[in-house]
Amino acid sequence: MTTPVTIIGAGLGGLTLARVLHVHGIPATVHEAEPAPDARRQGGLLDLHPHSGQAALEAAGLIEEFRELILPGREAYRVMDRAGNLLLDLADDGTGERPEAPRGALRRMLLDSLPAGTVRWGRKATAVRSLGAGRHEVDFADGATVPTDLLIGADGAWSRVRPLLSGAAPEYFGVCGVETFLFDAETRHPASAAAVGAGSLFALAPGRGLLAHREGNGTLHTYAQVKTGQAWFTGLDATDAAALTAQVAKEFDGWAPELTALITDSDTPPALRPVFTLPAGHRWDRVPGVTLLGDAAHLRTPNGEGANLAMRDAAELGRALAAHPDDTEAALAAHERGMFARAAAAEAADDGFYTIMIDAQAPHSLLALMTGTEQDA
Repeated sequence: MTTPVTIIGAGLGGLTLARVLHVHGIPATVHEAEPAPDARRQGGLLDLHPHSGQAALEAAGLIEEFRELILPGREAYRVMDRAGNLLLDLADDGTGERPEAPRGALRRMLLDSLPAGTVRWGRKATAVRSLGAGRHEVDFADGATVPTDLLIGADGAWSRVRPLLSGAAPEYFGVCGVETFLFDAETRHPASAAAVGAGSLFALAPGRGLLAHREGNGTLHTYAQVKTGQAWFTGLDATDAAALTAQVAKEFDGWAPELTALITDSDTPPALRPVFTLPAGHRWDRVPGVTLLGDAAHLRTPNGEGANLAMRDAAELGRALAAHPDDTEAALAAHERGMFARAAAAEAADDGFYTIMIDAQAPHSLLALMTGTEQDA
């Protein structure tokens, strides 16, 4: 196949696609809005699943490199109530199949596996339009315009490519997250470090939750989750760290101090992370010369599947293009059939973990889900 592939978005999905295409000798260019690879933190730990994320890295020829990034002992889980009472403590016994690795390190691994110049940084897509006959043109904020015969939208929730295929738009799910970090926690934040433990902590109450996990080098990474309407965060100045911290801390008033410190003692400005989703079962009719993958196609609530599905989408699309070098439409159609089926299966298998965490019976509802036993509230 000699048709160059234009990929919008250098997240894990877009980079996995570029890598699988490179393995098969297919040229690709990735356009990314961020100005540089290290322009921002790339999220926290990511557990890669055997039949999705890990399978994608097998297709990319990077599974051994991935194994070098795994942080041992992180498949440990704790559940607490708001008073800091430990309700469940599951150690990492080494038998888990979903090893944890830093998302930023995974992204760097993928970037390093690509030829120099594959990713064009500082290319924020602002508009995409059809030129007819399956060709499209992308406008970028820096004034550049790129025509392409094969366009892939790997540009996440607010995809600029998606309107070519679908009129669907993300809708607010009713939960807003706020992201914080504590560095060198064993020394500087020992009480919080002891509460989080070796892996992940779920400290929960009805409508509220602190989801924290231990990264490398003593870093504690937390998402404070608040079940609330959009007015709660649309009226905030997200750049006013003190005001945002106070607003979030107020939601956790009366919680154990080692838990609230995960918010109030943050070593970085808190970052708003409202949760949006696309409609369940989102799909579209085949449009020549363009397709989507990952969150651009099937954005759901955080459930451990998003990045894994994006990487599997990318790997399968790359292999389909390699298998149909003279018929890209057959490749895109095969990709979409498989992607729609995988997304539907993931939706059907969703046990409601994210919603259950902060429902009216939290934390007992999550305990029941994790242990398979009824809990007394």
